[in-house]
Amino acid sequence: MIIYLVGMPGSGKSTVGGELAGRLGIPFVDLDEEIERIDGRPVSRIFAEDGEAAFRAMEAEMLTKVAASSDPSVVACGGGVVLEPANRVTLRATGTAVFLDVPLEILQRRVRPAADRPLIHSEEDLVRLLKQREPLYREFAAHVVDASGDPGPVAAAIEEELRWSA
Repeated sequence: MIIYLVGMPGSGKSTVGGELAGRLGIPFVDLDEEIERIDGRPVSRIFAEDGEAAFRAMEAEMLTKVAASSDPSVVACGGGVVLEPANRVTLRATGTAVFLDVPLEILQRRVRPAADRPLIHSEEDLVRLLKQREPLYREFAAHVVDASGDPGPVAAAIEEELRWSA
C-alpha cells in the first residue's frame, strides 16, 4: 500500500512522512526531493526558470512513476499536487491519501514567505492557497488527521487511523 500525505506547505508532510515510514518499516519518498534530484535544481529554481506549469508536469510524472511501484511506501506530496485532476485520480487509484490538516494560525507560524516558497510571497498568498486547496484535500483524502502537533504523535494518529480502516 502507498500512503500519500497531502496538505498545505508547512503541514509537516516531509517530517511526519519520515516518522510514519519509520514506524511502519517502509520506505519514505518526498516527491519534491525526487524532482530536485532528477532535475538537478531546487523547486524554487524550477518555478523561476520554467514556471509553475512545467513544475506541475514534472510533479505529475514523478507521481505516476512512484505510483507505478507496487512497493509499500509513504509519499510526501507537494502541496499543489491536488490541483491536477489526473493526480487526484492517481492518488485514489494507487493508495490511500491522508490530509494533514493544520489551522491557518499554525501554518502562518510555520511558513514564512521566502524565496524557497515560490507561491508564498506574502501572508495573503498562504491564505489564498489554503482557500483554494483545502476543499480539494478534503474532497478526495480517505483520512483527515490533525497535524498541528509534533510529528511523532501525528504519525501515531495516522498509523491508528489506517489500522482502523484496514
